[in-house]
Amino acid sequence: MSVEKEPLTYRAAGVDIDAGEEVVERIKPLVARTFRKEVMAGLGGFGALFELAGRYKDPVLVSGTDGVGTKLKLAQQLNRHDTIGIDLVGMCVNDVLVQGAEPLFFLDYFATGKLDVETTVAVVGGIARGCELAGCALIGGETAEMPDMYPPGEYDLAGFNVGAVEKSALIDGARIQNGDAIIGIASSGPHSNGYSLIRKILARAGNPFDLDLGGSALADALMAPTTIYVKPILGLLKAQPVHGMAHITGGGLTENIIRVVPDALGIALDSSTWKMPAAFDWLQREGRVSPAEMWRTFNCGIGYTLIVAATEAAATLDRLRRLDLAAWQIGEIVPARGERVHIQ
Repeated sequence: MSVEKEPLTYRAAGVDIDAGEEVVERIKPLVARTFRKEVMAGLGGFGALFELAGRYKDPVLVSGTDGVGTKLKLAQQLNRHDTIGIDLVGMCVNDVLVQGAEPLFFLDYFATGKLDVETTVAVVGGIARGCELAGCALIGGETAEMPDMYPPGEYDLAGFNVGAVEKSALIDGARIQNGDAIIGIASSGPHSNGYSLIRKILARAGNPFDLDLGGSALADALMAPTTIYVKPILGLLKAQPVHGMAHITGGGLTENIIRVVPDALGIALDSSTWKMPAAFDWLQREGRVSPAEMWRTFNCGIGYTLIVAATEAAATLDRLRRLDLAAWQIGEIVPARGERVHIQ
């Protein structure tokens, strides 16, 4: 004798289409605020349209994709979801900016086991805010609810960005020469790199999130969103030549600046030229992290660098400070001798 089985639905399988539709409706006004005049279609189509004609004479498209690593774990542990989207945008648009490109549009991917509307809207709201700060349109994305793929309360993020630059204005490091100045621009904190080590140090210290670092709690310092450098740097590029730029991400100061420097040259950095923020001091002390490990893991207070002619260094620093960016000359380009990266 057969037993009649209960009819199944997508909701019973763990996917709530109604919740997904609610998310879309609630993020529409957030997304709309990021639109530029080149956006040709609104949220909800199968493909997003962006009109490039007429804006550039000889454009080169520059694309990038990234995530925020295990900073997501810390955001979920602290139940802070409103700024992690800014991190996502910052990691992508700052990379595209390195070659002189203006970020045009952004797409996101949000995946979770069970869709929580409030959390999802908070995350996407942060992505929209990041796009506003970068001047690029949040033109589309994907929200995926995948039961059994993620533990309760967890989600994953990825971002995709396309920018453009005139071919003649492309910055590729070819103009870098011996004696050029390296200008470091302040970070807001660790940005979105080194968090596997950060979380290990936190756990060993007993997760002292309320620890006072001299005006801010440790949790606030570690969750500060990635600085988005796009608008001020694009403004600077209109005022003066820049030979090279680097976004200080995974690999820290030792592995990112050298990526844009010609093989015959190296870099010499002077760590006494800026003060490492308190959060990094705490991480180094509590984790007993060696200086070499700090330099290759964290930005140590420098989130973005410019390489300019030595004669332009003072003017560059003045312009950056007038753009409300703290900046210092942190080193110079030198001939390559043995190791190409030197930090003292």
